[in-house]
Amino acid sequence: MRNRMKKISILIVTLTTLIFTFTAQALEKVTVFAAASLTNAMQDIASEYKADHKNVEVVFSFASSSVLAKQIQQGAPADIFMSADQKWMTYLIENKLIKNKEDLLKNALVLIAPTQSKLDKVDINMNTNWNEILPKGERIAIGDPDHVPAGLYAKESLTHLGVFDKLAPQFAPASNVRDALMLVERNEAALGIVYSTDAKVSNKVKIVGIFPAETFTSIEYPITLLKPEANDFYQYLKSPQAKMIFEKYGFVTK
Repeated sequence: MRNRMKKISILIVTLTTLIFTFTAQALEKVTVFAAASLTNAMQDIASEYKADHKNVEVVFSFASSSVLAKQIQQGAPADIFMSADQKWMTYLIENKLIKNKEDLLKNALVLIAPTQSKLDKVDINMNTNWNEILPKGERIAIGDPDHVPAGLYAKESLTHLGVFDKLAPQFAPASNVRDALMLVERNEAALGIVYSTDAKVSNKVKIVGIFPAETFTSIEYPITLLKPEANDFYQYLKSPQAKMIFEKYGFVTK
């Protein structure tokens, strides 16, 4: 009887250990805060990663880099942060919330129009006739130039070209670059300024112009690891497999 009870006790302990181990594995989660322009690429990368890491759940929060950085500052439980510009990564470093960052990707800034637009090709330079391509009453979708990285790049370029103040009354400001894209997709704006990668994931818009690279700060995507437990996925984001996916979506990898 005593031996039987001992065996039952051992069995219970073994089952409890197995259940605990399985639960711990099942609950393993990586939370990634990433700029909205990374949505499609990051989701594809996560799918590839999870094929070989079935007990890992990768959860994303996509938004404007400024919003995400401030959420991290307020204690949001992010494991990895990837920004669409240097400003908000530097913001976290200056506030001593992170120590290190790496520059992973680059992007381009483009002018888009709905696919059915009669506008075909625009040479964007100091001589561009904006009155012709954006008549009065029409709007141009742009990330909010006060805080959205895509909007800040757009403001910098338009200012360099001498037309920011002229076009400002026709802005349709959006909370992030994907919302700016959506305004053009829905024909709520005749034009939009977005990243090249955003334009390439939509079949409802077309690229009609490319903003000269010398008119704005290089569009770089820095990344940082906030919690060491997420290091495996962090390293995977820098792997050849992940780079192939980023490049498929139009990003330039380092």
